[in-house]
Amino acid sequence: MSSTRRNFLKLAGLGALAFPGLGKSGATVFQGLESSSAKAALDTKSRPNVIFLLCDDLGYGDIGCYGQQKIKTPNLDRMAREGLRFTQAYAGTSVCAPTRCALMTGLHIGHAPIRANRELKPEGQEPLPAGTFTVAHLFKQAGYATAMFGKWGLGFVGSSGAPDKMGFDEFFGYNCQRQAHNYYPNHLWHNQERVALDGKTYSHDLIAGEMFTWVRAHAQQPFFLYVPFTIPHTNLQVPDLGAYAHESWPEPMKKYAAMITRMDATCGELFTLLKELKLDEQTLVIFSSDQGADNPQVLQLFQSNGPFRGGKRTMYEGGLRVPMLCRWPGHIPAGTTNATQWAFYDFLPTCAALLGQPLPTNVKSDGLSVLPAMLEGKTIAREFLYWELHEGKFIQSVRVGNWKAVRNGPDKPLELYDLSRDNAEAHDVAAEHADLAQQLTALMQREHVPNPLWPDTPAGKRHGKNTS
Repeated sequence: MSSTRRNFLKLAGLGALAFPGLGKSGATVFQGLESSSAKAALDTKSRPNVIFLLCDDLGYGDIGCYGQQKIKTPNLDRMAREGLRFTQAYAGTSVCAPTRCALMTGLHIGHAPIRANRELKPEGQEPLPAGTFTVAHLFKQAGYATAMFGKWGLGFVGSSGAPDKMGFDEFFGYNCQRQAHNYYPNHLWHNQERVALDGKTYSHDLIAGEMFTWVRAHAQQPFFLYVPFTIPHTNLQVPDLGAYAHESWPEPMKKYAAMITRMDATCGELFTLLKELKLDEQTLVIFSSDQGADNPQVLQLFQSNGPFRGGKRTMYEGGLRVPMLCRWPGHIPAGTTNATQWAFYDFLPTCAALLGQPLPTNVKSDGLSVLPAMLEGKTIAREFLYWELHEGKFIQSVRVGNWKAVRNGPDKPLELYDLSRDNAEAHDVAAEHADLAQQLTALMQREHVPNPLWPDTPAGKRHGKNTS
């Protein structure tokens, strides 16, 4: 180990032995495959199904098990009681398309092909390039059926990034993020077929129904199911206000709460279906959100991002830290919490470890497997977490242990926070820890690989058209 690296780890307060399983770039070597419970998971005769439920703009504090007091989420709260609740899980970044890119590819945004929302006419976003390896490809290689129901946003129909090119056997929902703003659309997509609608059908309910049908049809084979809900992203639309009809809140806030409770009910229906099909103990279900909330009203009334600063499109905890629940009866201990720091780009190597399926030799991941955290309750140490975003300006953040650095533009000073004492990121201590700030600046520079599609734009300047 070089003296520079030793000094960096000492400054970060982590020590030289804190980072098993990681190379210089952070690429995984499948940490945790030799642990006893992980091996047991791989040795089971029936391979587990995996379901990833992803909300859209749901804040860390928007569900009961993360402290929400006003919005009712009984099914997700039960999921937490029956499984595992992570307290330091992070999105890939803080806006829709790139955070989903990190989830699908196992790459942090400094290496990922999609680094912002960018709309392409007539319908869709900048596509994942041809040859991109996704978590859906991983499951297909292992013999799984794969499907996605919800919002895609990573390549229009017929493009290199369309769902059918990215490993999904079945897709139903919105291809385009802008179209997904309307919960009463005039069309959705089934694979490459445009499905005309009457503009009076609530899309969340329709998509959920198709998802339930697919699960029933594939109950006899292992499957990977990705369900990126559009709730509670604007527009705030819902068939009825339910339990919130008589609240004294502004009407949009009643709709916001009713949308989340409706989504929670869908999760409950899914758990009931898994039990009915006797798949409950064969299925790992993960629930999360693509980034934090940003609606000023919900942040004030519901404290949607919990105690954290910032929201969507920022590098602060309110934009990046997300709820993360995991449930797998008989495998994940019930009613547990875990403080492992992990991010969306760890999902691919975690699934690889779960399946015992190595990545192709030409595929690299910036993540590591968090399977030991899920199955054994271990707190997994890592070298760093890295984020960036190109929404109007190039911003970056890195976390090393409890130290969090934020740069709000290439021409802006580095901010430094000690999350162990200041998880609200209220006190910038960069001037007091100049050596550490310099080391974290160098780490940001190392992890950002320039991409001509996503220029390092100074604050206040925009490149291309972005949508969420």
